[in-house]
Amino acid sequence: MKSEISASIMCADLLELGKDLRALKDSGVAYLHCDVMDGHFVPNLMLSTAAIKAVKKAGILPLDIHLMVEQPEKMLDWFAFGSGDIVSFHLEATEKPQEVIDRIAARGGIPALAINPATPVETVLPYLPKLGMLLVMTVQPGFAGQKMTPDSLRKITQARELMDANGFAAIPLEVDGNCSFENVPRMKDAGANIFVAGTSSIFNPSMTFQQGMQRLIESLGEA
Repeated sequence: MKSEISASIMCADLLELGKDLRALKDSGVAYLHCDVMDGHFVPNLMLSTAAIKAVKKAGILPLDIHLMVEQPEKMLDWFAFGSGDIVSFHLEATEKPQEVIDRIAARGGIPALAINPATPVETVLPYLPKLGMLLVMTVQPGFAGQKMTPDSLRKITQARELMDANGFAAIPLEVDGNCSFENVPRMKDAGANIFVAGTSSIFNPSMTFQQGMQRLIESLGEA
């Protein structure tokens, strides 16, 4: 499966967001990763519905909306997304995961489940038939700039093996958290193919998005 980069726009310059989004597209980014935090499921607030609506309206790249919120079934209608946009939510945050999956798909979105570092990968198995992606968190959700948790690579491998062994080898596996130039080759070897890039790579202030993307591609051995 080809590697793809999803740029975490909470790391962008909000005063220059339009300029940054166009530069990200020009650099070769595949998705715009939009983190939504409610201050309850995670102890942080991030990216309002209005911000995501504006990014969607700009039509620059497909969205990769990551709902880090309690009871996402109550908030789905607040967000602008459609065909080709990924919408992930946390299995730990709802008692109605199948309803959320079905509602995302009904709007043309790509349903995805996200799991925290401590959540066993086997918990996603009943939902794989209707998923378009699985997201494995390699840090605790809620904040940028964290280091990868020690068990992350084994968790990625377990997730990939679970999907492959049960007939879901075509489902992409995204990883979110400390996708640095040093970590992405190991994450790829473990089975990931979509990488959420933030402060440890393309949003490094010492380089342009183009330079960061080029270094990521080289790290992945796909230059």
